[in-house]
Amino acid sequence: MFVKLNSALVVGIEARPVTIEIDATRGLPSLNIIGLAQGAAKESKDRAIHALSNSGIKLPPKKITISLAPADLKKEGSGFDLPIAVGLSIISLDLKLNLDGYLFASELSLDGKLRGINGIFPIGVFAKEKGLKLIVSKDNAKEAALTGACVFGFDHLLEVLSFLKGEIERDAEKTDIDFASNYDDMPDFSSVKGQLKVKRAVIIAVAGFHNILLVGPPGVGKSMIAKRIPSIMPKMNEKEVLETTKIYSVCGLLDKDKPLMFHRPFRAPHTGASDVSLIGGGAKALPGEITLAHNGVLFLDEFAEFKRNVIESLRQPLEDGKITVSRATAKVTYPARFLLVAAMNPCPCGYYGSKKRTCSCTIAQINKYRAKLSGPILDRIDLQVNVPEIDYEKLAFKDKDMDSASMREIVESVVDIQRKRFKDEPIDYNAQMEQMHIERFCSLDDESYRILNLASERFGFSARSYSKILKIARTIADIEQESKIRPSHIKEAISYRILDWDV
Repeated sequence: MFVKLNSALVVGIEARPVTIEIDATRGLPSLNIIGLAQGAAKESKDRAIHALSNSGIKLPPKKITISLAPADLKKEGSGFDLPIAVGLSIISLDLKLNLDGYLFASELSLDGKLRGINGIFPIGVFAKEKGLKLIVSKDNAKEAALTGACVFGFDHLLEVLSFLKGEIERDAEKTDIDFASNYDDMPDFSSVKGQLKVKRAVIIAVAGFHNILLVGPPGVGKSMIAKRIPSIMPKMNEKEVLETTKIYSVCGLLDKDKPLMFHRPFRAPHTGASDVSLIGGGAKALPGEITLAHNGVLFLDEFAEFKRNVIESLRQPLEDGKITVSRATAKVTYPARFLLVAAMNPCPCGYYGSKKRTCSCTIAQINKYRAKLSGPILDRIDLQVNVPEIDYEKLAFKDKDMDSASMREIVESVVDIQRKRFKDEPIDYNAQMEQMHIERFCSLDDESYRILNLASERFGFSARSYSKILKIARTIADIEQESKIRPSHIKEAISYRILDWDV
């Protein structure tokens, strides 16, 4: 007897089809699984056997072979438990069922109960695209239904069999998809007193999705500013919500009650983080912090305290917006288009250039500390901003400071301009412009060219820095509602490429 069922495997953040084929023939009683089953997938047959036994279903004394196709794709995970168990049940009970329109994905306990698995969201997206009805654990039903797929959630293997035989009826999981989100629970920029120039730089960074480095002594509000950046970022569109949700589903980080990622991610790894935890990897080539920050913010506080190899590992994703993780068992490409917000002190003690405290570092110590940030890394950070100390008078909460709502209003207006500008292009923000876009959208008048060329000669700007200045100037012009880049925009953009921290 031959049975064929549909399942799926998550590779990266996308689901790929897997066909479960089970054949029972005459021969010495045995049960084998073929098709590059690895780890938990290889153990699926054992869980399925016990689930059937404890559900009162006895396997026939035949030679049974389970094939996971395509055979050249390595299979990982416990999501094949359910389709294998259903297939074995059909053979054992000699059932005649048409399962072509169903996709099965769930882990099984030894007593036959269904358990949730990670990555059900991309599997739901795949099921919807293929027009398949998805049968999962009740724990996964709500999350899977958010994809718009036809989803049926069950508690036990016997319930699934009864449903497939038509003995019981079950309504498809219903979930209303509302992509609205709010900023009520986010910290507000109104609590950041003073720092108007820094707030201006933050608006530019968020509006054009430009990476930003904040440099200043301890206690000036660098971390406070960074943690408030999500409150001024534009709301994610449907594509971004689904893409971000896929990532968090694969990592098992979704909230069961609210399994959609409405808010832009904010990731802040510790300075002791390894390069694997940052870029992704491990035995299963899982996503790292830069992928978890996709469509959101990656905040690296005390930037110079990270290991040099960790900092250098950011080069490719900062440039390409993706990261390829290669391991012995897998090679996966993950999206990693994030807004890098880094913060650091100007020296080891933190008080170089301070007006309130004296720096205790030697010139050699300062140079060694700053040398952790290589030229190529600094070149990839668009805006480099000094965060000054604030006078005590400005901390008295007397003046009304710019709040998140007013800053977000500016950002959203600039984002609208960019959407119209790049509607026929594969990019969304000014920071993502390639050379052809720069030539088309960043034309300069003679005075602006003269200023930029003089600054390039004086400060030794690289070709990348030259391009970044043009991109920043384009964002500044958009903030000012100007169609053309003016000399004042170029001057301001240049100022964000020159750190005032010479020893």
